Amino acid sequence: MDLIINGARVQVQADPAMPLLWVLRDLLQMTGTKFGCGVAACGACTVRVDGQAVRSCVTPVGSVAGRAIQTIEGLGTAAKPHALQAAWIAEQVPQCGYCQSGMLMAAAALLEKKPRPSDADIDEAMTNICRCGTYQRVRAAIKRAAGMRA
Repeated sequence: MDLIINGARVQVQADPAMPLLWVLRDLLQMTGTKFGCGVAACGACTVRVDGQAVRSCVTPVGSVAGRAIQTIEGLGTAAKPHALQAAWIAEQVPQCGYCQSGMLMAAAALLEKKPRPSDADIDEAMTNICRCGTYQRVRAAIKRAAGMRA
């Protein structure tokens, strides 16, 4: 099966029903995308498919073959972080950090759709669960990345 991950074509041998999360983590060793709940409730596994935030734990890999998949590994680099990654650091968002890759991918999808989101836009888009409760910092970081005041 042909996948396009972070701009690169990748061939994988996988059952089309296998969740994308397990293809990324187990077959491709891309461990930035996390397993949280397995039922699309928490968002730790969020990636972007054609720019949209998708819960990879319930997304069959066969349904995303040939589509643009972006994982946290493709968002930015240490040398050139994405604006959201820089804002996450500036606002000291992470505590334990487990949910952060999914949060960042959901936030990236939001900013692509709405470059200057309102609080209501952020609340609607950011359905990921953070057990540390850093939601106010997440909002501030999204606004910082959008060039807005928190």
